[in-house]
Amino acid sequence: MERRNTFAGPYLDRAAHLRQDPAWFASALADESSRVVPVWRGRSLICAPDCSAAAGGTEAAPLHAALVELAKLPSEVRNADALILLGRFAGRFCFTCEFESDEPPRLVADARFEDLRLIASRLPAEDAGLLAYARALVSWRRKHRFCGVCGSAAAPARSGHVQVCTNPACGNEQFPRLDPAIIVLVSDGERALLGRQAAWPKGRYSTIAGFVEPGESLEDAVAREVLEETGISIDAIEYHSSQPWPFPASLMLGFTAHATSGHIVRNDEELEDARWFTREELASGTVLFPAIQSISFRLIEHWYDAKGGLSLRELHGEPAPLSAPVPNVRA
Repeated sequence: MERRNTFAGPYLDRAAHLRQDPAWFASALADESSRVVPVWRGRSLICAPDCSAAAGGTEAAPLHAALVELAKLPSEVRNADALILLGRFAGRFCFTCEFESDEPPRLVADARFEDLRLIASRLPAEDAGLLAYARALVSWRRKHRFCGVCGSAAAPARSGHVQVCTNPACGNEQFPRLDPAIIVLVSDGERALLGRQAAWPKGRYSTIAGFVEPGESLEDAVAREVLEETGISIDAIEYHSSQPWPFPASLMLGFTAHATSGHIVRNDEELEDARWFTREELASGTVLFPAIQSISFRLIEHWYDAKGGLSLRELHGEPAPLSAPVPNVRA
């Protein structure tokens, strides 16, 4: 691919071979070069010295992830129970931890906690990937504090990548989980099939998406979701790309497909509307596209740009300023 999806890429060495070594973990905690990527209530710490000026309008702030020195963390989170190893990033070992206080902790000057979905497109690609990884891990741990088998408390192990039941008679291990979801751009050649949910801003349409069910292949999930939501039958299903989407724990698997029928019938209540759009309609400015950092935008872009001319990215414009709201969408 000429361009990776946001949050994807080999942005760090995950150092998985070190996770089972408690002695190494202790030495990394003592290493002054180690850094922490903090998360507060699902938000990431961002350095943006002129973010207030950018929010007012004209020039985008130079954003980057805040990598905090271990010494600046409160003592109660500077330990193996609170910290999770991310890996080696920019030559340093990095950890993450979550703060759940009412007020955000003050850790770095000229930094504040922001919604990653809102600012990801304005971060360096490596920083966006690191922050997404951190957010996914702390979200998983928060939801797996107790054993799913016997209900006993769970304790972290393997540098935070496993939650182990503390009941000696059980010992169940819980690992970070992902929810696979397909997302697909369906076309009949000259038109693209897009839908909208009722909660989205007026005029916003996106590609068809849904979670993969147990016992289902990805291709079967693509065909099922399209048929359920729009009544359209498809063939020629082809893989496009994937995107980690830690909101909270999805892996978006992107596809394209060819429509073998054209009459839209919404068979469930998932979508408020579904329509066919020509390239001319998409270029007209009447359609609000998905967020530019999402794989849904990439799929629409891939189809639209195939004809040449002004690209959809140019038509879509720049990412929203830091203060603008972002729809809470899966992709």
